[in-house]
Amino acid sequence: MFTFVAALIGLALAPVLGGLLAGVDRRVTARLQSRFGPPILQPFYDVLKLLGKAPMVVNSWQVMSAYIYVVSSALAVFLFFMQGDLLLLFFVMTIGAVFQVVGALSVPSPYAQVGAQRELLQMLAYEPLIIVVFVGISMATGSFKIADVYAMDTPLLLSMPFLFIALGYALTIKLRKSPFDISASHHAHQELVRGVLTEYSGPHLALLEIGHWFDVVLILGLCSLFWHTSIVGMLVLLVVTYAAEILIDNICARMTWPWMLKNALGVGLVLSVFNLLWLYVS
Repeated sequence: MFTFVAALIGLALAPVLGGLLAGVDRRVTARLQSRFGPPILQPFYDVLKLLGKAPMVVNSWQVMSAYIYVVSSALAVFLFFMQGDLLLLFFVMTIGAVFQVVGALSVPSPYAQVGAQRELLQMLAYEPLIIVVFVGISMATGSFKIADVYAMDTPLLLSMPFLFIALGYALTIKLRKSPFDISASHHAHQELVRGVLTEYSGPHLALLEIGHWFDVVLILGLCSLFWHTSIVGMLVLLVVTYAAEILIDNICARMTWPWMLKNALGVGLVLSVFNLLWLYVS
């Protein structure tokens, strides 16, 4: 019962934390670019403004995809706080990502169509990395249960440093950060406008933004498992990780999807296999 209540509280706080992280991200990025930047609460203002707009949709598939995406992202976060099975969490998270692609493919916009195809390529790049990280956690704990990670006496980072780097690749892609923001950027400054998000507006665009906040919290939650033995150590790891993502986003230019696949899958999988062999031998 305690775990269930804690999971409900975590589910309620996840979009708040995700929105605050988005606000901090915008402010820090602006300062790195010699701008003052918007208020920290600006993401919440934007979502509230979108929720107040009249819905304009192309077809019902687009609407259904937006709702399934945010529900899937929220359910994945709930499963994480319930300390459930990592594989089940992965499949639930993937359902939301698939329907985000379905929503973009259901409209005739060329920007959305190309964005959806690039989103599939991004899934091809980060999902194998997440699966391999979960396999590494299973080898270290003997189970795919998050509860068994918390039962360990030593941090996972000490035995899985290269898998953490591989997870960092997945985090960069999920956060839509450069050099991997090829399917949808937070800013309409690329040739795709906003890619998979181009044809969304009003409350349905707000749902996608809230779903993205859930995804950010979920991936950072997975990163927190690598130093679960200390709250202070966990917070330091998360702050350093997110700060590194912001820095990478501002010093790297967006690359092409072949480069993304070669870099993320090539480097990420090589590091992962090396770490898995290390776990197997030890």
